[in-house]
Amino acid sequence: MSSLLASLRAELYLARYALSARLIVLAPLALACLQLLIAALGESGAQTHQALLGASAAEPANEGYGHWVDALVTGFTTLGLLSVALAAHSFAAERDIGTLRHSLIRRTSRSSLVLTKLIALHLLVCSAVLLLVFGSWGLSSLLWDLGPVVEDGYELISEAEILREIHLGLQLALLPLPAALAFGLLVSVAAQSGTQALTLALGATLGFDVFKTSLGDSAAFIYARFQPSLIDASYLGDVARLARGYSDVLVDERLLVLNSWAPLPAFIAFLALSLLIVQRKTL
Repeated sequence: MSSLLASLRAELYLARYALSARLIVLAPLALACLQLLIAALGESGAQTHQALLGASAAEPANEGYGHWVDALVTGFTTLGLLSVALAAHSFAAERDIGTLRHSLIRRTSRSSLVLTKLIALHLLVCSAVLLLVFGSWGLSSLLWDLGPVVEDGYELISEAEILREIHLGLQLALLPLPAALAFGLLVSVAAQSGTQALTLALGATLGFDVFKTSLGDSAAFIYARFQPSLIDASYLGDVARLARGYSDVLVDERLLVLNSWAPLPAFIAFLALSLLIVQRKTL
């Protein structure tokens, strides 16, 4: 335990000055805020265009929560890719430059090295999530009036219902992240170099994203099916439409259950394989 804590302190100290750590923490928020600003400028431009044409100004739809959820999907998509990339590069890159061997000489166990990397990655991801959620919410509240969706004086969906759906969407989007980190770390431990690990991890993640629709129902047993992604099929993506008052969103309760439980076995399996392989790997 003492070697694990000492290794974790060193890892966190290095992360304070690492560009990759700053990127994974700040990039999701930056892209989410950029999307919000573009959406606000688009709405302003459309209203100006209507005014110049002399068209009667229609009552603007209250899509503040919808834009916020869109930004969250963008942020979580970015975070998912960056977290896998950083996890895949972390262990293998340090093995390439010899710092892992130095840690072993100082009597840090191989298992402690893996666990230290995993814990530090989780702390970085938690920081990124907190910044993303609260930062994008703050900007959204400045740009739009966050409230219920009302059309012709009739409330389609209340603010409490919207917030409840957003809370569930965030929870379900968070659950696959530990499995994604463990997968990236497994590739990093098993690969021969940092470049190979990065290529394999991102290739597998993006490849599954492309072909997951072809896998049918079997894709629901893979943790990555539920992550916000470039070809998004996550529940958080559905929440963006629910927050705009659309009533044609079909929610499959079985998928919600699988979203809650499928990432845990994947995380355990990836971590166990990492701990097994690192004992036999030449460092």
